[in-house]
Amino acid sequence: MRQKYQGTARVKRAQLQSLRKEFEVLNMKAGETVNEYFARTLTIANKMKANGENKGDIVIVEKILRSMTPKFAYVVCSIEESKDTSTLTIDELQSSLLVHEQRMSSHVAEEHALKISHGDHLEGQGRGQGRGGRGRGRGRSSFDKSTVECYNCHKLGHFQWECPTKTRDN
Repeated sequence: MRQKYQGTARVKRAQLQSLRKEFEVLNMKAGETVNEYFARTLTIANKMKANGENKGDIVIVEKILRSMTPKFAYVVCSIEESKDTSTLTIDELQSSLLVHEQRMSSHVAEEHALKISHGDHLEGQGRGQGRGGRGRGRGRSSFDKSTVECYNCHKLGHFQWECPTKTRDN
């Protein structure tokens, strides 16, 4: 019985070491949502608890605040300034970060919509306007003249009215 317990104790210690390392290097990934990051963090914390080490809410809250992506830096700062992190629960922190994430994503969506509507408004200017596009003029700004043959000197790369060999009386 003693050998069996010592073997499982050794295995638990080894698992705990691995989980501690995983917990230490844990950081929020770029593009990861608050819920996804909390799920990853709490999964590791729960595995540690199952192996006999309870991290406690304070340690987990501080770890999460330390390891958020830079886009949450101002949010983390405001939470640390306005709330006592020693009494802040994991659920309170998660809900606070979720609110900020939703605000950020709605602002990004609004900016994207503005860019799209602005881009649609300007579409066609400078490109392909001569082929039924919007705008005035023939849209020569993006026209490739390397295939154009001059009627005056029969060389490629310019129009007759731009011809360098053209005399004034032609």
